[in-house]
Amino acid sequence: MKVSECMSMDVEVVGPDQPIREAARFMLREDAGSMPVCDGDRLVGMITDRDIAVRAVAEGRGPDTPVREAMTDEVLYCYDDDDVDEVALKMSDAQVRRFPVVSQEDRRLVGIISLGDISRSSEEDAAHVAMQGVTDPGGMHSQTDE
Repeated sequence: MKVSECMSMDVEVVGPDQPIREAARFMLREDAGSMPVCDGDRLVGMITDRDIAVRAVAEGRGPDTPVREAMTDEVLYCYDDDDVDEVALKMSDAQVRRFPVVSQEDRRLVGIISLGDISRSSEEDAAHVAMQGVTDPGGMHSQTDE
């Protein structure tokens, strides 16, 4: 099964110059822990609730801080024509619950795939593999840009 067959195409994004307050409001409203950051339709980063807490609030930055100052700019993503099993392995290895999906042709954001999307697909084994990695204890966490 291809990612395009089970991904969510209705993706809310935030721009890099928008305040983190707007990203946090979306996360609260949608009960989501992360969202893609796009400049136009080009994926430039991801912002998580943890990014907001650790890279902004903990450093004394306010709610009007631009998303670009708190986001992760090294984005893990997959292509819409990737195989779901392969993406599940990547999610497991990276210990993440969702990947932005970009088109192979022009690399623009076309969707997002989550563990929930995979578990609702016919790829039950893939969902199990991804969940195993995501729930494994992680190593040391670092929020610095070293």
